[in-house]
Amino acid sequence: MGKIVISEFMDEQAADSLKECFDVTFNVDLVEDREALLAAVADADGIIVRNRTQVNTELLAAAPRLKVVGRLGVGLDNIDLKACEARGVVVKPAIGGNGSSVAEYVITAALLLRRAAYFSTSAMVQGDWPRQALIGREVSGSTLGLVGFGAIAQETARRAQALDMQVAAHDPYLPHDAPEWAGVKRHESLNSLLQTADVVSLHIPLTDATRHLIDVTALASMKPDAVLVNAARGGIVDEAALASALREERLAGAMLDVFEQEPLPAGSVLDGVPGLILTPHIAGVTEESNARISQMTADNVRDVLAQAEEMT
Repeated sequence: MGKIVISEFMDEQAADSLKECFDVTFNVDLVEDREALLAAVADADGIIVRNRTQVNTELLAAAPRLKVVGRLGVGLDNIDLKACEARGVVVKPAIGGNGSSVAEYVITAALLLRRAAYFSTSAMVQGDWPRQALIGREVSGSTLGLVGFGAIAQETARRAQALDMQVAAHDPYLPHDAPEWAGVKRHESLNSLLQTADVVSLHIPLTDATRHLIDVTALASMKPDAVLVNAARGGIVDEAALASALREERLAGAMLDVFEQEPLPAGSVLDGVPGLILTPHIAGVTEESNARISQMTADNVRDVLAQAEEMT
């Protein structure tokens, strides 16, 4: 019987489905205890992770039997893909499992930040009535600018259009004549998109090319009444530059779900920044998406190990 280690949270029903054929170690504390994790994978054929477990050369060396990494999500920056390929370890992300969850998060952020009225609780319970100060803007008629136009961005675009938003996008990797561009204004450059968008949402992976893509210069290109949403990957936004832009009112607001360091360190530059909403990497995680992604990942891992068994 093969062994599968699950080091982060997963739908229990999906995890239980693996126990029919495999010895399963399901321990969410392993992501916090590297030594225990390395010991657990010593005889593992598969591992299932989210975004915090680092699947690197150290882990691969500790897991000589490893054949598959199941990713509960789509981001792969915590997985050394080249090292996995060199070892013949298959990496299986749960593509398409959380698209609607992230899209809803982005639209919610646009509504919250544009309206601006939802920051009033503290003042109101102290007896203030800041009605005039909190007259915000509608999303209807505004422009949503999508940086990257893959599947999740496309789902976001459809929801935005239903709210009568105009949608624009920049994605140099999507062909000019791709049918996905129908009804969406295509921008050749990131700067052009940033200059015209009222809401900017990021939908790109973290790579050497995208690290701090949204930096001092990029933020200066945005309208002072624009807002920024990042539910993609931490590190794409220069957090110090964003904090300064918000404090100096060069940007109207921002909502971040991902960060350069997770959890946020004490004394983060984001502490106390006005107009900023922070959430703990939860955009793609709902009850529904967790069930979908978990079952998809369980099936992916099961299929890879079954194929490996057939070949031996």
